[in-house]
Amino acid sequence: MGERKGTNKYYPPDFDPAKHGSLNKYHHSHPLRERARKLAQGILVIRFEMPYNIWCDGCKNHIGMGVRYNAEKKKVGTYYTTPIYRFRMKCHLCVNYIEMQTDPAGCDYVIVSGARRKEERWDMGDNEQVLPTASEEKERLETDAMFRLEHGEADRATLRRAGPTLAALQEAQNAWKDDFALNSRLRQRFREEKKTLREEEEEAAAGTKEEEEEDRRVAALLAFRSPHSYEEKQRMKRTEICGRSWFPLQTGGTPRKSGLGGPPATPAGLGIVRRRSGGAPAEPGGAERGRTPPARPPGTSLVADYSDSDGESA
Repeated sequence: MGERKGTNKYYPPDFDPAKHGSLNKYHHSHPLRERARKLAQGILVIRFEMPYNIWCDGCKNHIGMGVRYNAEKKKVGTYYTTPIYRFRMKCHLCVNYIEMQTDPAGCDYVIVSGARRKEERWDMGDNEQVLPTASEEKERLETDAMFRLEHGEADRATLRRAGPTLAALQEAQNAWKDDFALNSRLRQRFREEKKTLREEEEEAAAGTKEEEEEDRRVAALLAFRSPHSYEEKQRMKRTEICGRSWFPLQTGGTPRKSGLGGPPATPAGLGIVRRRSGGAPAEPGGAERGRTPPARPPGTSLVADYSDSDGESA
């Protein structure tokens, strides 16, 4: 952008076109501004782009192809009438300077100092590429008839070997030549495949629906329920509890005490005597015989004394 500073529209009051000629001469500056600060030494600062991958000798880091630098461009010689330029730039990762120059003979760039090239080149002969004819071979073809004849035979043999491959390539190119017809065939094939897929999906959906209806019909015929209801289970459980013995039996099935298997004992049979407080003892089993006991005065309490068979208090 520095070279565009002299193209403004402002002209100072003391500017004289006949005396100054241009605004650059008026400001005593070069049109290239900062890029021409070393122009007296034959050096012009340009924007240089790395032509290939390299390794920096200073920091040993990799610098990829396409990285740009502000390089000092200088003419160092000529190859016939083609000038040879050298570029000097500073590595962006360290303080090392890298120098490269053009190689018109090899149509390439060569590293002068400060870096080494990352070898990624290949042999054109190994890749079966067309090799350019060297200058010595051109001279022999022009002057030596036998060499020209042998060279022609070798070329014809190479052509015969490559004939089938070239024919297949030509046929493939012709097949792709008509874009409209190719696109039409491709779209037609897509439509047919889409129609086939839609029919398969419809058939699969119909089969699934039939299976669902069959499963629903079979499920409706099945009744998953218990053979006895909850009330029946409770009734059976109560019947079982009422039917079994209240007391556990000894080993062998005999009762622990005699008489436990008979009718329930009464208070008179157990030797229980009921007495009133301060009165005569009531007749054992009086309540059981159906006689109504006399009314007791207020303030009295009924006390039951339990005695053994001898009449003594327990």
